[in-house]
Formats: sequence, structure tokens, C-alpha cells
Amino acid sequence: MINLIGTYECKADAKGRVMFSSALKKQLQPVLNDGFVIKRAVFQPCLELYSMSEWNVMMEKINKLNRFVKKNNDFIRRFTAGVKIVEFDATGRILIPKDLCDFAGIQKQVVLSSAVNIIEIWDKDKYEKAIDDATVDFADLAEDVMGNTDLDELS
Repeated sequence: MINLIGTYECKADAKGRVMFSSALKKQLQPVLNDGFVIKRAVFQPCLELYSMSEWNVMMEKINKLNRFVKKNNDFIRRFTAGVKIVEFDATGRILIPKDLCDFAGIQKQVVLSSAVNIIEIWDKDKYEKAIDDATVDFADLAEDVMGNTDLDELS
């Protein structure tokens, strides 16, 4: 598992190509040649970039769902909608497909935000709004999620 750190601003060109910062590429170096999977996020208007190894771990979990349960089948279809394989080009860019750019509202200014083992790809304005909206509730959220947990149990 790769643990990513940082938030990086960059630009998308008219074709949807996004140049990754050297600091982020350095963190991705161990998995750079394996390829990546990009998909729509479940809860936010952004994209998620998985290394192929992280994607395979996720698919192992999803493949355990019983597909004869309608709710499971619906979830699998929605979770994998628009999924694409992407690779870095020789200059360190990925090409975000147009349908995914449209979903996330990505035009020019982009934020690449580490989310533990994946990278969220945001339109900059939407990212800043999501962070601002979450600021008000973050203390309560932190308490709900982490407050009643023995942190030793998480390891």
C-alpha cells in the first residue's frame, strides 16, 4: 500500500492533460509503470486516481459481493461507471477523458489531493468550496469518527 502526502495545484490543458508535480510523481515512483485507474468519486464532484495495485485490492473486495443481490449489482455498476485506465506520458502528464472532466467540472485550474492511498483530482474552485464547507463540521466529524476509537485498534 502506498501512503501519499500533499495537495498540489496544477493546470489542465484543453485536451484534459494534467501535469503532475515532481513531488507527487516521486511518491508514485514505485507504481508509476504499472498504470492507474481513474474514476468518478462516490461522494464528491471529483475524480479518484488509483494505482493499479490499489485498484486490484478494491476489486477483490467488490468481487466478494453477491451479484444476485440487486443492491450489490446496482452498486457495482455505479461504482465502476466511467472507469478508465490511464498512464503517465513521457512528460509526466495523464490524460483525463472528457466524460470524466465533465463530471468533475475540470477546466483549467486543478487540485491533486492525496487521500491516503489514492489521489483526488478536483476543479480548484470545487475543491476550495468543499474544504470551506467541511471546515464548519470538521471538529464534530473528527470527534464522531475518531473520538470513540482506541487509536491502537486502528493499527
